[in-house]
Amino acid sequence: MTELSWKHHAIIQALLSRGPLKEKDFYSMFNGLTGKNPGTDQHKLQEYLLKINKALSFVHLELRRCMNQYDAQVYYGVVNTVSDEQSKLGTKYTVPQIAFYKAIIEAIVQDGTAQGVVSNIDALNFKLDNQVTVASQSQGGQHEVPPALKYFSISQKAKTLDELVQDQWLNLTADGNITLGVKSFLDLRSWFRNNDVPSCHVCNEAGVKAELCQNDACTVRIHHYCLKQLFNRRQAKKVCPSCGNNWQYTLPKEEAIQIEDDTVPGASQPSTRSRGKKRGNDRTLEEDAVGCSNRDEQNEGTGSQHGAGVAQKRRKTARTNDADVNGSGVSQSSSSTSDFRRVTRRSARLM
Repeated sequence: MTELSWKHHAIIQALLSRGPLKEKDFYSMFNGLTGKNPGTDQHKLQEYLLKINKALSFVHLELRRCMNQYDAQVYYGVVNTVSDEQSKLGTKYTVPQIAFYKAIIEAIVQDGTAQGVVSNIDALNFKLDNQVTVASQSQGGQHEVPPALKYFSISQKAKTLDELVQDQWLNLTADGNITLGVKSFLDLRSWFRNNDVPSCHVCNEAGVKAELCQNDACTVRIHHYCLKQLFNRRQAKKVCPSCGNNWQYTLPKEEAIQIEDDTVPGASQPSTRSRGKKRGNDRTLEEDAVGCSNRDEQNEGTGSQHGAGVAQKRRKTARTNDADVNGSGVSQSSSSTSDFRRVTRRSARLM
């Protein structure tokens, strides 16, 4: 068996006790334990995960990474890799509760629109007759529904739903829809494949929440985050990768602005900023001039010599300010140009 250090055990224990962790939280824990940044030292992270999974395989567990298809957040968690009858006994849920959860999962993955939801009202009215059946000896082997499933009430379903949401198997949205929880994405990977759930054309994972090709004869579906990678490239054609039909895809507003900025010449943008700042300074000088004029009128009685000295001093100050404005315009134009070029280079790397 692979020898694990206390750091490996700390990672396993944290995931078992806290449940699935977001990638940023998992990375923060990994950094605190090892002193390594997993974002820049992927080799060290993969080395730890491989060693942990070798040890966990002896007890039929696995540390997995998954994507929440609703919010595109990456999670890490520990799951059971065996689905035999003995492992099913190691759960706090009763047979009717498991049957209710299975009915919800089937309704979500069988949704032809790939929205990945089922309404709360519909779920509470699901009949569990076809989930678990037993053979009746008295009726010549005819199947019948166990009484526990037949009489599983709506109040019991509502209580079960609350428990499944709390344990992250399901999620309840603000508008009363039920979606898959993080644990379902982690645990049901093989179940999705075995039940022929349509997969994403790009990443080949189950397309529970996905966008569909507008061609009715095409069965392609793609996760929204996979669409971003596919279509956000400059000059990428917005067409279905399978049938070539136009794909009606709209970039998020922030990303559309970023791509548009990349097409603007670097020198044109800073000049606009410089002119804007210069106009702002000119307006300030005009206001100062008006203020000076008002003060001159108030101080007319103090003597022409004193007034002339004050006026000469103000003209000198105005010339100094004009020089500052011209100098600052040049420096700001230069810094703005370099800032803009840094932004466009960074955007190109991200795409």
